[in-house]
This record gives sequence, C-alpha cells and structure tokens, in this order.
Amino acid sequence: MRASPLLLVVAGLVLAFLMLPMLAVLVLSFSPTEVLSFPPRSLSLRWYADFFADDRWVLATRNSLVVGAATMCVATVLGTAAALGLHLGQFRGRAVLLGLLTLPMVTPFIVTAASMFFAFSLVGLSGTLPGLVLGHTVVAVPFVLVSVLASLATFDPNLLRAAASLGAPPWMAFSRVLLPRIWPGVAAGAVFAFATSLDEFVITLFLAGPGQFTLPRQMYANVREYMTPTILSAASLLFLASLALLLVTEALRRR
Repeated sequence: MRASPLLLVVAGLVLAFLMLPMLAVLVLSFSPTEVLSFPPRSLSLRWYADFFADDRWVLATRNSLVVGAATMCVATVLGTAAALGLHLGQFRGRAVLLGLLTLPMVTPFIVTAASMFFAFSLVGLSGTLPGLVLGHTVVAVPFVLVSVLASLATFDPNLLRAAASLGAPPWMAFSRVLLPRIWPGVAAGAVFAFATSLDEFVITLFLAGPGQFTLPRQMYANVREYMTPTILSAASLLFLASLALLLVTEALRRR
C-alpha cells in the first residue's frame, strides 16, 4: 500500500520543521569567526580543528564512547534476557513486569537521576565510571527489551522444542536456532542503547565525577563558562553520529 501524496507532503513538512534548526547549526559550525552570521560569509574547519586539539573535548568524546560501548553491552545482555523471559515464560503478572521494566522510558529523567544519585551514594557508586554505566543502562534496557520483543513476536517457539527434542542443550538452541532469527532486533536494540547513552545528559550530570565528563556534559560546561563556536562543531558531530545510528537501526529494522 503506497502512501498518499498528501501524507508524504505533511511528513516532509514535519521532517523539515524538526531538521532545519539542526541543519542551521551544522552550517554555522563552518563559520571562520567567533561572530556568527547566517549564512557564513566563508567556510572554515577552524572550530573542528579546535575541537580535536582541545584535551577537554577529546577526553569527553572518549568518555562518551567508552560509557556508550559499556552501556550497550550490559543493556543488550539484560534486555535480551528479559525479553526472552517475558516472551517464553508462562507466569502471571507478565504485563505488570513488562510495565515495570519499561517504566524508565516514561519517567522524567530528572526523577530517575535524582533517585539513582541517592541510591548509588549509599553504596559508593556515585561519581564513578561503573556507576555512570549502570545509570545509563537503566534507561537503555527498555529500548533493547522492546526491540527484541518485536523480533520475538514472529518467532515460532516450536523450533526450540524441536531443537531440545534432538538433544541440543539450551545454549546451543539459543545460539543456533533462536539468535539467528532475532538478531536484527538484538542489534537494533544495541544501537538504540548506544545512542541513548551517547545523548544522555541529566543522569550524567548527577552521577558523573570530575573525570567522567561526557560530550553532552562538556557542552553544558562550555555554555556556562565561555561559549565558543567549538560547541557548534561538537553538536554537529553528535548530530551526525545520532543520524548514522538511526540509519543503521532503520537498515536493521528492514531486515
């Protein structure tokens, strides 16, 4: 079924409304001077060079990638395991448990961050890298859970029973029968988890210590201390990274 021309026009207008502000930032990031004007009179890579030459921005980028990769790994394992338990398990209260597991998606991040700050402070995780990874994992797991559940909706459980009847242990049935059929959902969930961690600011502000400045937090510090057009290059790189992850997720979804 093809979309109507009117629907395509409306979708295009909404997309333009959402994308134009970010595209303006992308263009301004090539401005050669600190005094910004749109459109720039000329183009320059000055602020991108400043971004990669500044140790603070480089460290923040490295921290974001490390925390994002760790969050992706932990959230993918936990979210996939939870999805398998909810889909294959036969027990009462599955709907309630699913609602509780997806609660971080709808809870305001300021509430989640404040709660984790007080809880992690009691066990010494506040201001540490493991605490920051766990904090990001809390909000990333629901995205993995929903993505894997969507893939499991088309999976036939009889295939696992057939594998078991042929003598396959659970780990072999999972790796050779189940995982090859749901891997697009698992991969898409992992990408969502990484993107969620990469863009997360509120939880980082509450849980990160002085040595765990991520890219969003460094951008916030730059705005508060002395705003330079370098922040435009940082925002552009973050936008392009998120766009690339979105395209990867869409490609996996089409599989």
